[in-house]
Amino acid sequence: MAKVYDGIEAELARWIQQQPLFFVATAPLAADGRVNLSPKGETGTFRVVDEHAFAYLDLIGSGIETVAHLRENGRICVMFCSFAGKPTIVCLHGVGRTVLPDDPGFDEALAGFGEAAATRRTYIRSVIVVDVTRVSDSCGYGVPRMELVEERPTLDAVWRTRDEARVAAYQADKNGTSLDGLPGLTPAGRS
Repeated sequence: MAKVYDGIEAELARWIQQQPLFFVATAPLAADGRVNLSPKGETGTFRVVDEHAFAYLDLIGSGIETVAHLRENGRICVMFCSFAGKPTIVCLHGVGRTVLPDDPGFDEALAGFGEAAATRRTYIRSVIVVDVTRVSDSCGYGVPRMELVEERPTLDAVWRTRDEARVAAYQADKNGTSLDGLPGLTPAGRS
């Protein structure tokens, strides 16, 4: 049976931190805009800040949809589902913002991520910080049971082979605008 919570309660926060995968959904305001759904899951890159906020490390990637959508309207939903144990789906709806590497407060936003941030510093595009407006769960009866074999080492391995110039060139090529033409990020100021 579905339940709406007053916030991210301690037991729910512990469950969230144990999940190896989460999905991020955002959309532009335009009626004909594309909804974006992205899987995320590197260990240590998501954290519950308090009962009404969470944050995650946004690593440089081949698209800029989440950042562009958040900059336009802030709407975001993050979903977790259990693939082992009790079947559960948890959705965190909220208003998000990006904290960029050249923004005041970036180092403070990174501090809570410890080793996950330290080892990925050169390819963290931003920290996504979300003020939670709704927390709900539902049964996960339709979610298959699966086992995590291992995290893929490829993402970190690829970025560790690139110097700052190659990272900036990649970001300039892939992160300038969203699929719908919304402004993304520039590599120089990363804003």
